[in-house]
Amino acid sequence: MGFLCPEDAKDRVKIQKANFQKPALSAAPITFTLIGINVFVYVLQLIVPDLIDSLFYANVGSTSEYGSLVRVFTSAFAHSESQITHILFNMFSLYILGSQIEPIMGRWRFITLYVFSILGGGLGYLMLATEFGYVVGASGAVFGLMGAYLVFLIVLKLNASQMFLIIGINLVLGFLPGIAWEAHVGGLIVGAATGYVFVSTRNAERKNLQIIGLVAIAVLLAALWVIGNAGLTN
Repeated sequence: MGFLCPEDAKDRVKIQKANFQKPALSAAPITFTLIGINVFVYVLQLIVPDLIDSLFYANVGSTSEYGSLVRVFTSAFAHSESQITHILFNMFSLYILGSQIEPIMGRWRFITLYVFSILGGGLGYLMLATEFGYVVGASGAVFGLMGAYLVFLIVLKLNASQMFLIIGINLVLGFLPGIAWEAHVGGLIVGAATGYVFVSTRNAERKNLQIIGLVAIAVLLAALWVIGNAGLTN
């Protein structure tokens, strides 16, 4: 696919071939860092009793500790202790998607995409979940990566059929009992929107438009956070 957003672009865009012989760790260091944090937190959860109670996010209103914005982020690095498949599936997906997307986007853009996708997942759960409950897991962020990658393929006129299938299957599976499909939908939408901003402003001369687009998404996410919490009581 080439590099969408070269970190060192000045007056023109430099199109480079992806170096598939480059070690995965050096090609996608943020991806491996995120995986490492998730695994570290999961190990701590196994060691420290009830640690998950300090990490999960609940849609109970932002004035409550459990519904705070901080909890949206802490919950994205915690996983179910009773189902090891929860973290295994999320980390495998993060590795596959991150190792593809991060070298294309660059580190800071990838971090921005991941952060926005976490927020999207939290907002999805806040606004779509019909009953008060709690959520943990990186799946909202992972779905954000899926959404962004799908947009990349579509905009660059590459074959996106396989990605459509993968997303469709995972969305359907998300409706199984005990899975927060709301976070999946929220992360997917925000990830796709963020991905579109990046891919549509990948030329160096459109850098200002990229910044404006990202600020607009951030403002919209902030507004939705306020609106979503406005009707909740603690």
